[in-house]
Amino acid sequence: MRCKVLTLGIAAALGFACAGAHAQSFADVFTRGHVDGELRLYDFDRLYSTESVPDAHALSGAILLNAQTATFGGGFSLGASLLSANAFGTQSSNPARIDTTLMGPRNAVTALSQAYVQYQNDTFLFRAGDQYLNTPWMGSSDSRVMPASYQAVSFGITPVKGWQILGLRSFAWKSRTSGDYSFDNLYYPSTWRGDSMYGGIGGLPATARAARGTWALGTTYGVGGFKAQAWYYNFLGFARMGYVDGSYTFKTGSGYDPFVAAQYVGETGGSSNILVENGAKLFGVAGSKVKSQAWGADVGVNIPHGKFDVSYNKISQETGAIGDGALISPYTAAYATDPLYTTSMIRGLVEQGPGHAWKARFTYNLFDDRLLLQAAYAKYTTVLRGDSHNVYLDIAYNLDGWLKGLSLRDRWERSSGGANGLNPGNGSFTYNRLMIAYKF
Repeated sequence: MRCKVLTLGIAAALGFACAGAHAQSFADVFTRGHVDGELRLYDFDRLYSTESVPDAHALSGAILLNAQTATFGGGFSLGASLLSANAFGTQSSNPARIDTTLMGPRNAVTALSQAYVQYQNDTFLFRAGDQYLNTPWMGSSDSRVMPASYQAVSFGITPVKGWQILGLRSFAWKSRTSGDYSFDNLYYPSTWRGDSMYGGIGGLPATARAARGTWALGTTYGVGGFKAQAWYYNFLGFARMGYVDGSYTFKTGSGYDPFVAAQYVGETGGSSNILVENGAKLFGVAGSKVKSQAWGADVGVNIPHGKFDVSYNKISQETGAIGDGALISPYTAAYATDPLYTTSMIRGLVEQGPGHAWKARFTYNLFDDRLLLQAAYAKYTTVLRGDSHNVYLDIAYNLDGWLKGLSLRDRWERSSGGANGLNPGNGSFTYNRLMIAYKF
C-alpha cells in the first residue's frame, strides 16, 4: 500500500520511510513489513602537492539494511537499520596515510543506526528513537559508507497540502565513522570519551563537557514555482540559529525555466557556551561570544536535461566572536554538508570562516538521464584563510539497464591557494572519490 501524498511529504522532509502495509494480525506486523538495503564500495584518495604531508587513501565496503514493520494499532510501526563497513585489511600501518573520514582508522565498524517507534496518519507523523534526519543543518551527511544518525524525537504536521510544520529534539548522535551514539558533535576532538569520530573540525579539548543535543522547529511551503522554508535551531551550549531560504522558478513552458533563490542565517550564543568556556579557537581565533550572520543568492536556468546557475554567499566578520564571526554548525562543520549555495565537495565558508564566495555550476544528463555530468568552479575570499578556488567534476552513471539499482559515480575536486593551513603549504589538495552502490 502506498503512503498517502500528505504523509509522504512529511516523510520526505524529515527523511522518513513509510511502512509497506497495514497488519491484520500480530504475525502480519512482521510478515507484511518491508526490508531494503544497499551495498557500497568506496575508494577515496587525498592527494597533496607538498611532500611534507603524505597522500592518504581509504577503501571500504559496506552493507546498509533497513527494516520496517507493517502498521498496527491504528498507525504504529517499528523500524531499524543496521550498518557494517569493512576495509578488507587495506588500512595503512601509517595513520597519516589513511583517509580516516571514510570509516575511521579501524578495519571494521558495525552500528545500529536506526531503532525507532513511529506513528503516522494522513496529516501527522511522530518518531522516537535512533533515526536519520534530513533538515538543512542536521542531516545524515551521507557521502561516506555510513550516514550520520541521531537519538531524537521528531514530528511532522501537514495542515494543508504544500505546507508542513516540523520539529525535533535530539539528545545524542552517531557520526559517519562511529559505531555508537555519543554526546558530542563535530567541534569535539576525535576519540572524545572513546568515540571514534573522525573528520570533524575540532577546536574543543578532550576535557570539554558533553553536548546536550538540539531543539529545532521548522516549516516548509511550496506551491507552483515557489518554495520556502524557515528554521530555528538551538544547538544547546553552542549556538542559536535562525535560517530562511526561498526560491521561485518561472515556468515558461519552453523547457527553459529561470529561477532565483535567496537565503539568510543569523546566530547568537547563550549565556553558557561550551566553545567560549573552553577558549576554543576556530581558524585560530577565540572569542567571548558566538555571533554570525550570512546571506546568499542563487540565479540560474533549468534547461532540458540540465541546469546552469551562479551563486554567492557572504559571512560577515564579527569582532570579538569565535572565529571572527564563523558560522557554528555542530553537525556539518568539516563535513561540507551545509545548505549554503557555494559549499563545495571539499569545503565551504563554514569551514573557512568569514568572507565571501561565488560559485558557477553546470549540470547535464545524457542517455535518458542515466548519465549525469556536473562541473563547477568556486572562488573563496576569506578573512582568516585567504583566497582559494575549487574546480569540481562529477560523473554518475545509472546501470539499471544492466542490473537494477546499480550505480557508478566519481567525484573529483581540486582546491588551490589559501593561507593559514587551508591547504598544506598553501599549495593544492586534490580529492577523488570513486563510489559504487547497489540498492536492493
